[in-house]
Amino acid sequence: MTSTAELDRNPLTHWTGPFGLPDFALIADHDFGPVFDAAIEAHAAEIEAIAAGKDRPTIENTLVPLELAGEALDRVSSIFWCRAGAHTNDAIQALERDLSPKLSRHFSAISMNDRLFARLDDLHERRASLGLDGATLRLVERTWKGFVKSGAKLDEAGKRRLAAINEELSSLGTAFSQNLLADESNWALFLQAEDLAGIPEFLRAAMAEAAESRGRKGSYAVTLSRSIYEPFVTFSDRRDLREQAFHAFAGRGETGGATDNAGIVKAMLGLRAEKAKLVGYDSYAALKLDGTMAKTPAAVLALLEPVWAKAREKAAADEVELQRLAAAAGSNEKIAAWDWRYFQEKLRTERYEFDESSLKPYLQLERIIAACFDVATRLFGVTFVEKTGVAAWHPEVRTFEVLNGDGSRRGLFLADHFARPSKRSGAWMSALQSGYGLGQSSMPIIYNVMNFARPPAGEAALLSLDEAKTLFHEFGHALHGLLTDAWWPSQSGTSVPRDFVELPSQLYEHWLTVPEILRKHALHHRTGEPIPSSLLDRMLAAKNFDAGFRTVEFTASALVDMAFHARSEAPESPASFERETLHSLGMPDAIVMRHRTPHFGHVFSGDGYSAGYYSYMWSEVLDADAFSAFEEAGDPFDPELALRLKEHIYAAGGSADPETLYMAFRGKLPAPDAMMAKRGLS
Repeated sequence: MTSTAELDRNPLTHWTGPFGLPDFALIADHDFGPVFDAAIEAHAAEIEAIAAGKDRPTIENTLVPLELAGEALDRVSSIFWCRAGAHTNDAIQALERDLSPKLSRHFSAISMNDRLFARLDDLHERRASLGLDGATLRLVERTWKGFVKSGAKLDEAGKRRLAAINEELSSLGTAFSQNLLADESNWALFLQAEDLAGIPEFLRAAMAEAAESRGRKGSYAVTLSRSIYEPFVTFSDRRDLREQAFHAFAGRGETGGATDNAGIVKAMLGLRAEKAKLVGYDSYAALKLDGTMAKTPAAVLALLEPVWAKAREKAAADEVELQRLAAAAGSNEKIAAWDWRYFQEKLRTERYEFDESSLKPYLQLERIIAACFDVATRLFGVTFVEKTGVAAWHPEVRTFEVLNGDGSRRGLFLADHFARPSKRSGAWMSALQSGYGLGQSSMPIIYNVMNFARPPAGEAALLSLDEAKTLFHEFGHALHGLLTDAWWPSQSGTSVPRDFVELPSQLYEHWLTVPEILRKHALHHRTGEPIPSSLLDRMLAAKNFDAGFRTVEFTASALVDMAFHARSEAPESPASFERETLHSLGMPDAIVMRHRTPHFGHVFSGDGYSAGYYSYMWSEVLDADAFSAFEEAGDPFDPELALRLKEHIYAAGGSADPETLYMAFRGKLPAPDAMMAKRGLS
């Protein structure tokens, strides 16, 4: 048992590794449980000391200690949840199942602490007379609102029920995530050389590496990592194998066995609806949207529905062309979901003389990383220096020191690039430590996790254009965390409304396809020659070629997410509700949601993007307009615009209302027109 007194010397909470990192060599799986218990106890004692205060509440005696409380818990949590997502095992998963409800109980007790809320309520009531700066006033208001939405005003029976709901939701989200990881990790389609008709060399190499890592050297494996699955169904001439891979990918979480997520989804939707009613909202969507830029489900639909109509129209026109190509290839079959990417690639080649396999040799992972850093230096003056021999949660993790223009250290950036069975799917950014100025201040330690296919030993890792965009996207999130100038911890970096958080990441993607960046960094992995101008021109001409498909699969997911959560009651059968909703929307038969309900981790692995998947498109309205400012200036690195962008978007965090921040950068609020044009839908 770890005591609270030992937290200041335990390697999980007292970090003594290089550059202020944890010393991962001193951390074992069995260490987490006792340290969590002690850190929860210590945090509870800090909260009790604040709540028991006898002096009239002030910013200094209430809000400051509340913001700084729980440092030990923050530290052990940041390491544990990094491990749970990026390098898990049976011991970590068992502990995750134990910790999720335990942490939920702990934070519910804080949110429902009557004496603590009374102090916050007093501050909130007097906020206009306290002479607060804008960031502190916003913190008072949002902290108070957060407590109210978390049940602070409920009676005792209501508080008990809400705490029980939160605890159960936490456990269900963990089970959903672990089921999904199991389905993704346990499935592989092993093939032989004669099965690889149409497969380009880069994909053969990745499939061979995937097979060898699963103990089948000499074979080729299709896995459920997007970095292998998507190119396989794009290039494989074997329709039967494409169909097998598609059904496995689309059926994750819907296997009918121990990892089936149907019951979990139904239970979560019911509990979320009940939770919303308890705290005074008509629906869970109304609860989640309170405090966002969109504010209401109606505003979300006002954005999504016109986009949906345009996307369906474009996809329908594309499907006619795909059917033509299928017929020319001798197929009498109607285009199915496992055919779309295959014939779409052939249509792109026909129209633009451009295909993914011709571009990929120029998109080396190392060079795209260098491009990410180059853009950050040119826009924001920060540089990145790799530090070798630094231990992290996995040997493949790379560490970079982030320096300001004057050479002083701004923070650390860690990157974990390759897929493995111990890592959940997708790509994400998070923090081992947030940056802020309060108290003794804190340096940001930010990381990105990817799931790129690992190349054979000695070979360069090659990315698709979508994967290169993903790298830029997540690095944009990382910059949001690294560049923060927030004073208050809860306003640091990405601590902004959900439908604003994707602006820095999606905006950063634009710089990948700036021609001068591609000419500098898109170098052939064998010859070192820059990307030919003719190929670059064809790539840029084809960038919106698949706009109908991409927008339909995304928007369908956002609309189904909103339909689930805008109801006052949960549907009896989520699977039936998904089908009925898509039918009513006129979903094309040959396209599926980007994230079907049983594996919609954004929405059901936790609370993050529930009733919030629309936020990618909401932020896209902003990012398209924001990059237009650079286009209008005639310089993608315009110094004045870059300075405003850094100050008001990347560095400001949650210190002000998003609309205020955007107006300070752009001088106006955007309309959806630039986004529709960016997607090729106008």
